[in-house]
Amino acid sequence: MATSGSTSFNLNIDEIIEEAYERCGGLRGMSGYDLKTARRSLNLLFADWGNRGIHLWKVELNEQTLTAGTETYTVPTNVNDVLEAYISTTATASNTSNTQDVALTKIDRSTYSALPNKYATGQPSQYYVDRQTTPKISLYLAPDASTYTVLKFYSINRIEDATAYYDQQADVVYRFLPCMCAGLAYYLSMKKVPDMTDKMKLIYEDELKRALEEDGQRASTFVTPQSYFPNVS
Repeated sequence: MATSGSTSFNLNIDEIIEEAYERCGGLRGMSGYDLKTARRSLNLLFADWGNRGIHLWKVELNEQTLTAGTETYTVPTNVNDVLEAYISTTATASNTSNTQDVALTKIDRSTYSALPNKYATGQPSQYYVDRQTTPKISLYLAPDASTYTVLKFYSINRIEDATAYYDQQADVVYRFLPCMCAGLAYYLSMKKVPDMTDKMKLIYEDELKRALEEDGQRASTFVTPQSYFPNVS
């Protein structure tokens, strides 16, 4: 049996909106305002996903050259949070044959504020992320930049906004398409058909649960049996 040989299926923003409205029982003769309010709901849905947890397709490795004595660095505004960070002897583009990396420990605001001298210099061992409109990452100790000259960190970034209807696709991977359509249908039902909201919410949460489970990281699991030495009298 012949198959298409294609694995490039995706949806434009207008198709996502159409699918969501159809799930709400259809909305014939959509007006310009119907499209506008649906696009706004789609962007709010993306914001909700940012609050719910990690979406691995938006994880990015960033690099920041360290300056001796400078403890705080501004990170891109699309960064939602920093997952892991480490200092390195070289940048990615450099000859990495002799690269050495040292992992940093993430600390919270209370721990960082309790540090007695935040400007002390040396080899950093901890970092704090200040999640403001313009996020910042602060290192402790402030780097002397003598050996480890680059800060590298994995950030979880915001999903890009939906800004057009035609010839634009959502910044969402294939495995999240079903729950995206279900989520938008749920959001639109609250505005258009409140009687269907409970049903749409159940469908959405079920689709989202499956997508988040698939979005997790798979790693090898090792089981080590516990040794038992009975008392010998």
